[in-house]
Amino acid sequence: VGVGKQEMIQKKSAVLVDGVVLNGPIMDSKAGEKFVEEACKIIMEEVVQKADDVTEKVCEWQAPEKLKQILDLEMRDTGECHQKILQLCRDVIKYSVKTNHPRFFNQLYAGIDYYSLVARFITEALNPSVYTYEVSPVFLLVEEAVIKKMIEFIGWEEGDGIFNPGGSVSNMYAMNLARYKFCPEIKEKGLSGLPRLVLFASEECHYSMKKAASFLGIGTENVYFIKTDERGKMIPEELEKQVQRARKEGSAPFLVCATAGTTVLGAFDPLDKIADICENHGLWLHVDASWGGSALISRKHRRLLHGIHRADSVAWNPHKMLLAGIQCCALLVKDNSGLLKKCYSAEAAYLFQQDKFYDVSYDTGDKSIQCSRRPDAFKFWLMWKALGTAGLEERVNRALALARYLVEEIKKREGFQLLLEPEFANVCFWYIPPSLRKMEDGPEFWQKLHQVAPIIKERMMKKGSMMLGYQPHWGKVNFFRQVVISPQVSREDMDFLLDEIELLAKDL
Repeated sequence: VGVGKQEMIQKKSAVLVDGVVLNGPIMDSKAGEKFVEEACKIIMEEVVQKADDVTEKVCEWQAPEKLKQILDLEMRDTGECHQKILQLCRDVIKYSVKTNHPRFFNQLYAGIDYYSLVARFITEALNPSVYTYEVSPVFLLVEEAVIKKMIEFIGWEEGDGIFNPGGSVSNMYAMNLARYKFCPEIKEKGLSGLPRLVLFASEECHYSMKKAASFLGIGTENVYFIKTDERGKMIPEELEKQVQRARKEGSAPFLVCATAGTTVLGAFDPLDKIADICENHGLWLHVDASWGGSALISRKHRRLLHGIHRADSVAWNPHKMLLAGIQCCALLVKDNSGLLKKCYSAEAAYLFQQDKFYDVSYDTGDKSIQCSRRPDAFKFWLMWKALGTAGLEERVNRALALARYLVEEIKKREGFQLLLEPEFANVCFWYIPPSLRKMEDGPEFWQKLHQVAPIIKERMMKKGSMMLGYQPHWGKVNFFRQVVISPQVSREDMDFLLDEIELLAKDL
């Protein structure tokens, strides 16, 4: 009788709206917790513990149509059991590229940092959004502390900044900020009535400069690409000529984008000379140091960025050489008068109320083009706390020392030929197979050599032994670009890379 009475009370108190019972949660918390526990175990076993195991494959290659069948990508009306979902998790890991493998050299990021990984676990679990202090108190203070420290390494006495979803977005932020500084009325009045705005970047700049010019309505034809020398560095004299040309055409130059660490060759533009030109013509100087910025941490190599303190803005991606984990990208601005906020603020009353009970200057979201924003600075901060500046410096120094070792080994081996002596971690070279070594230097030779790198790349991918990027560049046929980043990479991996290329190309 007691049980029946209890059920009646529960039915009486049940609240139904549109046929939906609203009492209690609809998720099974215990089952969910168990699933998370088992999934984390898979991640530990299949990703973290195998991160430095060179006997594992870098990738388990499958053609797209075959992979679609293996993964069963169809989403259905009814959910599937946890065991099947856990198996899917295993399959996703199995058929994904292991960017934390010591022999993944394909991009300008690689490796695994355990502190950064834990930071990502924490932020993914907390699911914060960094726009107001009330919802992200810790992460806003962390971002402020990290930006302050990065500004110190650039050499500014003060400044501002914000973390963004990628270096491309940081470059777009900088371009828009420079335009706003040049003509503040654009924020309200738009593009109509403005003169033809022109900006300058080197031939070797990142493609995001063109994208940003297109996106912002400046137009790709109004990006004047400046000639570079044989090492890929912007030629200051050519920049001066192009600025003069733009003025004679009646255009309005407003921005110079210099690059500190170009994507392919790893070149560093002469920042001091470029800064002189910018000062003479009243132009905003932005330095895209997305790749090369981490050299600032190294007392030995920071000379590569000599003059960066004269920039008005800098893009710097700690997720590259410092391993902060994708994505971790900062735009840093010398101006400390609130220019970022003036440029981007929309003063949303539902989010940035001015009568809050705390200091609303900590509600930094109004200087972002995003509303929801990830706490990307946290993974860099936790890693920096754990390793110290000395530990980060060691990563940079070791990466560049390994690149130097590889260069010297390339010089010793028959069939390997450097494009140029690198000044950073980008090592660019051709592999000339035995059948081409006695061939005369001419169009036919270069046409045949052009086909070599793609074949070797296909073989290494299907074998899963390593991943190495290749590309043609400014009239030069396909060559390999090897980039050293991960602290898990060793001298043995450099030797393996060269041995494996020889092995994969022995019949070419």
